[in-house]
Amino acid sequence: MSRENKRLWLKFLSLFSVIRGYNILVIVIAQYLASIFIMAHPLPVRQVVLDPNLFLIILSTALAIASGYLINNFYDSEKDLINRPQKTLLDNYVSQKTKLGVYFTLNFLSVIIASYVSFKAVLFFSFYIFVLWLYSHKLKRYPFLGTLTAGLVAILPFFIIFVYYRNFEAVIFVHAIFLFFIILIRELVKDLENLKGDFTLDYSTIPVKYSVKFTKRLISVLVISTIIPALILVLYFDSGYMDYYFLLCVVLLLIFLFQLWSSRQKIHYLLLHNLLKFILILGVFSIMLIDLEAVIKRLFYFHS
Repeated sequence: MSRENKRLWLKFLSLFSVIRGYNILVIVIAQYLASIFIMAHPLPVRQVVLDPNLFLIILSTALAIASGYLINNFYDSEKDLINRPQKTLLDNYVSQKTKLGVYFTLNFLSVIIASYVSFKAVLFFSFYIFVLWLYSHKLKRYPFLGTLTAGLVAILPFFIIFVYYRNFEAVIFVHAIFLFFIILIRELVKDLENLKGDFTLDYSTIPVKYSVKFTKRLISVLVISTIIPALILVLYFDSGYMDYYFLLCVVLLLIFLFQLWSSRQKIHYLLLHNLLKFILILGVFSIMLIDLEAVIKRLFYFHS
């Protein structure tokens, strides 16, 4: 490999790291699976997967989220150098000027692509991009408000799908509450994990302002609050084989809670963070278990 090709490859890896390409891929898969098996479950798989408007909405979402990661990285470069020195070295292989240029390009493309769907889609993505910028620039420095905003921006990509299909079933709201609580817990654990950098640069996160012990109490309340919708989905809704996922989540969250109170170091919080990521990723693919027989039939018809 020539020196020039190596430089280009390193720049690509750097940008992929900055925009968290693996996270975006999971979100894209989650949006499609949620559309097929929850939001538009009465429709044939082919009709959902080949829907051009859905494709454009998901593409706009991916571009907006990528730009959100870019601007977040831009504002957090000093903090990340303290909290994640090795990753930051890779991220900084691309200059801040280049990151800003890519940021504005991705935002422009996201809104332009949304314009092919509807004017309402343009308004939504313009608002979404603004909230992502506001969160990175200001809101994440404030306790509670920053955490709630982080949960909101994680849920909004699924809200646009929800609005697109106009499916107002109660089970969707319970799923959303479960997901929202998991994301809030994850954000608080990230705050514990990044405590050193936040404290050094005067970020008024919940652990910095109210103490680690208070944060753990708040997480404990959220864990119990998360278990409630998980059990409601098992007991009162027909979630098919996905019931096993929610029951596993209850067990994992109880283990998480026990480990949380014995955690003292950054590595402990990193392990807890990874456990929550596992729960989220497993949940994405568990969507197909809601009606396994119907999934097999619908996939058969998709190929026929």
